[in-house]
Amino acid sequence: MLTLEIDIETPWPDTHDWEAMATSAAQAIAAQAPELANPRLLVSVLFTSDAEVHALNREWRERDKPTNVLSFPMLEREDLLDLAEEEGDGPPEMLGDIALAYETCAREAEEKSVPLAYHATHLLIHGLLHLAGHDHEISAEDARKMEQLEILALAQLGIADPYGDHDI
Repeated sequence: MLTLEIDIETPWPDTHDWEAMATSAAQAIAAQAPELANPRLLVSVLFTSDAEVHALNREWRERDKPTNVLSFPMLEREDLLDLAEEEGDGPPEMLGDIALAYETCAREAEEKSVPLAYHATHLLIHGLLHLAGHDHEISAEDARKMEQLEILALAQLGIADPYGDHDI
């Protein structure tokens, strides 16, 4: 399975094991998207504040606002799939970076009446799929495929369909 480098900053509360949650999320989505199961892959995950995500969003995406999750892929999907087909050992490959914004995640979880850990798990899975080259903004069909992968991975973890309207 891919390796996660995790950094947890204030204001994320220490009332939950975010590292274990992230590892479980990565394992669950790797079971649905096998290209993410490659042990050579490395992903940086930053649990941070709205202010930090706002700054990243402004600098790298030219959007002057915070958001719940940002993903910054470092491999093209074709390269990721080629890497998945290669056999044998090799050097680590940086798949990309993910940043989760605490205040936005907490507010959204409250609005959805779900535990913060469940919502953060969903967003991390969502971010990992973006790193793997999935994109819900291309078409309705692509969005549906991405959402189905998310739902299947979340179901493995005992987390209900966050969309609430999918048949799989």
